[in-house]
Amino acid sequence: MRFKTRQPEEVELNVTSLIDVVLLLLIFFMVSTRFIDESKINLVLPSASQQPVDKIPDAIEIVIDKKGQFFVNTKALINGKIGTIQQALTEVKQQTRDSMVVISADREAPFQLAVDAMDAARLAGLYRVTFPTTVRKPE
Repeated sequence: MRFKTRQPEEVELNVTSLIDVVLLLLIFFMVSTRFIDESKINLVLPSASQQPVDKIPDAIEIVIDKKGQFFVNTKALINGKIGTIQQALTEVKQQTRDSMVVISADREAPFQLAVDAMDAARLAGLYRVTFPTTVRKPE
């Protein structure tokens, strides 16, 4: 008696449901993730010491008055656009090397102007930025 030999069944892995789950996870992570580059500024306001600090040599000074006018090393800029500030900083940077940027802003100047000055310094390749403080008189 001859028995029929069966062909072994080919085992198939059904991945359709796995693909569905992976696509759902992908959509979930794409929706829940932020793709914008947020530059958060963690601002810890400095406390001034009682001893005045000597002037920093070769420092590039950016002054912002309460009207929003920018000055780079006492030279007035035509406007407060980041590109204008960057160009002025690049010109001054070529004259000095490894300079620190000191941003002095009037108390009544909008904070955004100081942020624009920091962005312009970064774009000009100047990464050492500081803000001067004044000593508060005891009341």
